[in-house]
Amino acid sequence: MHDMAAAKIKNILADIPAQLPKELFTCLLKNEQVEIERIVSRGQSSAKDEWYDQINDEWVVLLQGGAILEFFEPQEFKKLQVGDYLLIPAHCKHRVDWTDPDRDSIWLAVHLLAL
Repeated sequence: MHDMAAAKIKNILADIPAQLPKELFTCLLKNEQVEIERIVSRGQSSAKDEWYDQINDEWVVLLQGGAILEFFEPQEFKKLQVGDYLLIPAHCKHRVDWTDPDRDSIWLAVHLLAL
């Protein structure tokens, strides 16, 4: 039997600072198989020569705001709107090209950790 009294409700839209000079990464859950994080962007983007090249698959969904991701090879830009999600395979080089400067772009990122 599980003790549900220990389960705490939290809100993914809470605790976002008024000033956001850089993207905010918050780990929501992590175990051996998965890491789930909230990412908040407010006009931030990756440097033009900065590419994410992750060792694990990453599934992301945009919960609020707007964003454009750039993929390295083949070069492709993907515009994300609220509710859009995609799987970014391991070692698929990508970067954040643009996020909405006028409102928070809130991402939920699920990293599938290799065993």
